[in-house]
Amino acid sequence: MGDKARPALFTIPAHRAFSDALVAGLLAQHRGQPIALAQAMVLLPNSRAVRAISDAFVRQSGGGLLLPRLVAIGDPDLGEQVGGALDPLGEEEPVPPAIAPMRRQMILARMVQDMKPGTDAGQALLLAQALGAVLDQMQVEEIAPAALRDGLTLSEELSGHWQASLRLFDILIARWPVELARTGCIDLAERRNRLFDRLTARWAVHPPGGTVVAAGISTTAPAIARLLRRIGTMPGGMVVFAGLDQHMDADAWDAIGPFPPDPLTGRAAPGHESHPQYALKRLLDAMSATRDDVAQWRWGSEHDARAVRARNISNAMLPPRLTSRWRDLKTAERSLAGVEALEVATPGEEAQAIAIALREALETPERTAALVTPDRQLATRVSAHLRRWGIEADDSAGQPLSRLPPGTLLLTMAEAVAERFAPVPLLALLKHPLVMRGEGRLAWLEGVRGLDLLLRGPRPQARLIGIDLLLAPRDDDRQRALRDEVRAWWQDARPKIEPLERAFADAIDLGAQIAALREQAGALSGDAVWAGHQGHAAAALFTELEAAAPEGPRQADVRALPTMLDHLLGRVAVRPPQGGHPRVAILGLIEAQLAQADLMILGGLNEGTWPGLPAPDPWLAPRIRRELGLPGLETRIGLAAHDFASALGAPHVLITRARRGSSGPAVASRFWLRLKAMAGPQWKSADRYAALAREIDRPAAYRPAKRPAPSPSVAQRPKLIPVTDVDRLKADPFAFYARRVLRLSRLDPVDADAGPAWRGTAVHEILQHWAEAGVFDPADLEARARAMFDQPQVHPLLKALWQPRLIEAIRWIAAEVARDKAEGRIILSVEKEGRAEVAGVTLMGKADRIDRLADGRIGIIDYKTGKPPSPRQVKAGFSLQLGLLGVIAEMGGFEGLGQRVEAGDFEYWSLAKKGDQFGYRERPVDPLGKRDKILTDSFTAQAHEHFEGVARDYLLGSAPFRAEINPEVANYGDYDQLMRLEEWYGRGDG
Repeated sequence: MGDKARPALFTIPAHRAFSDALVAGLLAQHRGQPIALAQAMVLLPNSRAVRAISDAFVRQSGGGLLLPRLVAIGDPDLGEQVGGALDPLGEEEPVPPAIAPMRRQMILARMVQDMKPGTDAGQALLLAQALGAVLDQMQVEEIAPAALRDGLTLSEELSGHWQASLRLFDILIARWPVELARTGCIDLAERRNRLFDRLTARWAVHPPGGTVVAAGISTTAPAIARLLRRIGTMPGGMVVFAGLDQHMDADAWDAIGPFPPDPLTGRAAPGHESHPQYALKRLLDAMSATRDDVAQWRWGSEHDARAVRARNISNAMLPPRLTSRWRDLKTAERSLAGVEALEVATPGEEAQAIAIALREALETPERTAALVTPDRQLATRVSAHLRRWGIEADDSAGQPLSRLPPGTLLLTMAEAVAERFAPVPLLALLKHPLVMRGEGRLAWLEGVRGLDLLLRGPRPQARLIGIDLLLAPRDDDRQRALRDEVRAWWQDARPKIEPLERAFADAIDLGAQIAALREQAGALSGDAVWAGHQGHAAAALFTELEAAAPEGPRQADVRALPTMLDHLLGRVAVRPPQGGHPRVAILGLIEAQLAQADLMILGGLNEGTWPGLPAPDPWLAPRIRRELGLPGLETRIGLAAHDFASALGAPHVLITRARRGSSGPAVASRFWLRLKAMAGPQWKSADRYAALAREIDRPAAYRPAKRPAPSPSVAQRPKLIPVTDVDRLKADPFAFYARRVLRLSRLDPVDADAGPAWRGTAVHEILQHWAEAGVFDPADLEARARAMFDQPQVHPLLKALWQPRLIEAIRWIAAEVARDKAEGRIILSVEKEGRAEVAGVTLMGKADRIDRLADGRIGIIDYKTGKPPSPRQVKAGFSLQLGLLGVIAEMGGFEGLGQRVEAGDFEYWSLAKKGDQFGYRERPVDPLGKRDKILTDSFTAQAHEHFEGVARDYLLGSAPFRAEINPEVANYGDYDQLMRLEEWYGRGDG
């Protein structure tokens, strides 16, 4: 049997459902010949296309059927091997096996580290992955690595830079072939080329007896083009393209490119690589065929759209220089009947509207619907919305292992080790749902909760020893009971964490780190981390990692381990074994290439998402890629455009976008803009879904909360009040109620920066211990301040920024104390606590410092690390702390000062900057009342009067604790959420 004179080339137009149309044609050609159909072979681009064609056979078989052999040629982007039917058996010289992807990446990473000393293991693995992609592309295009050195003609300005980069490519040119020879393997792309060439040669001599169909393949690799050419010319052979545009005229087809070489430079322009037909045109050129050689596939299915859709898609995708033709299109040529567009404000609204559209499609029996989007966040949101109706969508992309419990546990362990068991990663590890599963988990979580409370505030010392020191008993501990409970729990918990710290103490070898992580993950979770289909995926990855790690980077900094592990785990997609809803699917672009549904929703049509921005190649600049003859980075945009055009061929299409993305305003996709410009008045909006999305969560009746004004009984109101809470009570009674009646205190963040509260406490302790020593040596005070900055919890940035300022202020304090002493003023006490019965309520407070003035009266000093209250605030009664401490002192509330004490001075000593120095005194009072200040002699009386008023109303009376808005009060906003501020403020009640 000889070859056919012309190759049998066909295309299934975009308006037809590819899989169903192909299967309908094959069934028609083999009607009454089930054995012949079973002996046929169908070559498909990847394993996901195999599934799509299998499903189409099931739909159209009408009963039992022997399927033809469906063989994937393997997608190198997916890391797929060539289907077994193409891997010949019994060859005298079998094709060597392909090197395992993980092993290959590890070896390349080691060589990158050798060529670029100082590169950490994580970065080396990322560079190795990109380097492997370059090698794959060169092998697919059959370009020898030596072309990197010998096949480029560069200008002088690029030549020097390229020569420097070429030293790194020595890995590919010289070292990598040696490594492959050592392993006895070859690259996956090289193996594919060899298999295809062997198959092409074999079929040239002994073609198969039955039907052979190559369907939906658009790869432009020369080896594949030769195989497709051979299939097309064989008896019984057919090549069926997906969506080859036969409506474009010759001028438009030629405008796509590639273009002939320039006569002056000799360089050929690549053409419009972002055009959806570019890859198919290159493939036809590589097959020595033209578009005129391609006939239209005669068969269709019930899932097809109207034929006019294909012509209109062609019009929308005209090359850029021909888009002016849109002005002359007739109405029928613009029509996008069956295509609707939905533009909403936010991604959340877009996901809700898509979910409603999918739910609506299910109302029609047997109707199918699919969301196609490259935006995984949008897909995740839509899945979550569908669950409200009990619909578990069949998400073909699955979820990255890095986001599933086994992956998050492994990542959390790596982060805890890398950050030396800092509070946040340590707590994340201890709280992980796989840690300590079983009967003892409740008690375990109670202990973790207590540790969480103790870790609020600045970071303790690094490593587990820091937790030991944090839990050690201490004097004057207001959290003593909690600390004792957590210490008892920590004695049992620490031995479970300590092996992880010990294993990584000296592990600089990547293999040892992976092994330690695997062993300790199993111990902490009781091997739950390796259970189920998610755990099996993690176990398989770690098995590959451990096997390949000895050939990987020679040194691995543990700080790079989380980044490296996140990258590796993120590349593993885990799909539920049971699948999802039979009529609703969520597909990525690769999964949707040959799929079709009655309703196709194309979501996330914003620039940068669909099409995505081409990732920059860290190894080859665009100019170098052109010189080598490699496809440009925009080729992927062309593939995304082809996917978009193919999906537009469904009977009903909904395209969606949000005007705003997660980080700001979004620009509409070029595909969206093309369709809108071409359709003109025929552009049909699907605003009904946006309206439903807004209404679905709108309550039938909206009753916002009123301004809270709780009024507990007199017996429930506190009769003991610190002076620091009087300001809060007067300025915002509800905040006082929450703190003192409900006893709710704001928690500091875990691992918080040393903020104003911590700085104030630290300064107070320094000054207290310095004063209690009684020497008042400035050098001693400065030494104590410097020692404070040497504590492990002090962040280096805080030390660098605050230490110089504090030392200057400390020196100022020492100088002021010395000057006061020379004038007869002495320090009586520091951090002195006192209390007195005032207006039927016990008033208590702590004075930072009490001095004996030269005239025998006392002076009360309050240290401030920031700006002190203004005289206006004090006069309004919102900063009465100094005055109330004077009231306690004059009532004999400070033990050791005597019963007849008169307060004669009130001062704030601020460590902030004023003028050219750090540190200054500020008095809220004045002996003569100047500058609108309070008279010194009447300050305590005025404070007493203010306090009597609030005590009478709020503590002894029945006045409600009404929420107020007063930004001038300290810690303003701590209880805004509790008071439901946003619901009532500004609505008449506020």
